[in-house]
Amino acid sequence: MLKNKKFMLVAVAASLSFTSLVACSSKTNTGSSTTTPASKAAATAAATAAGPKPELKSLQIWQKDDYNTYPVAKYLEQATGYKVQYDMLPQDKPQDKLNILIASGEPYDAITTAGSTDFKALYADYAKKGALTDLGPLIDKYGPNIKAAIAPSALEAAKIEGKLYAIPTTSLSFAGESLYIRQDWLDKVGMKAPTTLDELTAVLKAFKEKDPGGNGDKNIPLTVKGDAPIIPNIAGAFGLANFWNDVNGKLTPRVLDPAYKDYVTYVSDLFKQGLLDKEFAANKDATAKEKFSSGKAGMIMIHWADVPTINDALIKNIPTAKATYIPTLKGKDGKIGLSATQGFDRITYIPKASKHPEDAIKWMNAKLEKDTFRTMAIGEENKHYTLKDGAYTPILPIFTDERNQANNFLMGTDDKIYPTYWQARVRKDMRLFDAWNFMNTLQPANTKIPDPLGYAPYLTEFSKNFQPLNTMVNDFTTKLIFGAEPMTGIEAFQAKFKSSGGDASYKEVNDWYATAKK
Repeated sequence: MLKNKKFMLVAVAASLSFTSLVACSSKTNTGSSTTTPASKAAATAAATAAGPKPELKSLQIWQKDDYNTYPVAKYLEQATGYKVQYDMLPQDKPQDKLNILIASGEPYDAITTAGSTDFKALYADYAKKGALTDLGPLIDKYGPNIKAAIAPSALEAAKIEGKLYAIPTTSLSFAGESLYIRQDWLDKVGMKAPTTLDELTAVLKAFKEKDPGGNGDKNIPLTVKGDAPIIPNIAGAFGLANFWNDVNGKLTPRVLDPAYKDYVTYVSDLFKQGLLDKEFAANKDATAKEKFSSGKAGMIMIHWADVPTINDALIKNIPTAKATYIPTLKGKDGKIGLSATQGFDRITYIPKASKHPEDAIKWMNAKLEKDTFRTMAIGEENKHYTLKDGAYTPILPIFTDERNQANNFLMGTDDKIYPTYWQARVRKDMRLFDAWNFMNTLQPANTKIPDPLGYAPYLTEFSKNFQPLNTMVNDFTTKLIFGAEPMTGIEAFQAKFKSSGGDASYKEVNDWYATAKK
């Protein structure tokens, strides 16, 4: 009965508008006490100093291991004195779950999401609607390590209308996702890894017709997950590497880019020929990976961080299998590119529903104390890593066992030293290093296309419209690929996109871009 009641409450929360729920939550908080915010903060600080530290609740991005039993969690509890209950967002469509949790006022003390354009837009939207805590006064009082470690420019870029609502974790700029191929399938069909779109089509045709995996009618030349109809590497060959790209000096969303029609025409042709997974629209991330690791698919889109896991699964099923990334594909007009991170790797904020905002900031501040930060990120010297001539090298397997997921515990970094620590992280598994190195060092420098909106400030219209417009574009693109919408409908959809906020976003983004280029 209680379980059913809880389900109904969540369902009702999901069905109500985000704005109305936030307003409700704010009114409840304001009306429940006559204590002023300043006196409440002072009282809480005094109580915290005098009594035991409260247990905190933290919502994290998805990872394969349980945060609560991971060695970094135990270390942080000892180092900071805070016990933390960790939950995580789902791997598929985390934005939907996050919207429900924020709207229903779930009392998390910290929420960490990716820092990509889509999550940054959600962050700005939550802040604008009053769902987040203004961190400025708390950092002034409890955050000396935060101020010392994080670059002022990064804190400034994280502000929304002049106020700081999130601790940014700055990105190290690299390309993350590309197409990963069965090398042994290539060897069986007597072909080399494709370098152009024409070569890619030829390889996928050979995978279908010669069936190097021995799957018969279950053979899948290329699989992707359902929420990624715009496929990295292929999109780059059309000049569409990022959500927004520079077209003749103007930042332009993919769907308004003249190359969008060429892209969907090419990918829908792969689909018609049976070269793209016919079930891709229904694929969750795990479904696509299972198809590849079980030997049914010859190519998949994955992040280099997933390479060791997917290789382990593949070799377990097919001991003779070999896989590698393909080079960055070149389009017919010479366009080429993989999206590269720029700006924030992730962002951490404290929702208004938090029961312990002061302690949450104290906890984040304690994590950035120099020794604690280093031990959290890469462990102990001569136990987890060695240091020689300024280079950090992991000691295996303990580094992998105890610090493999340490980056998911970061809430801000020491921006001066973390790039050096990161050397150890990427060398924790040479398959990981080789995958990262291939995409980011061995490929020509011009193949990495940094996200031009990575350091954009809060943009009202863009933030409000990004997620719904992106969902519209993904749905429409999937329908075009499946043939459920005609290519002749693109112009009408572009008009709908513009009237649904696309025009306002375009103007706002390019007003900022014009000043940023100076």
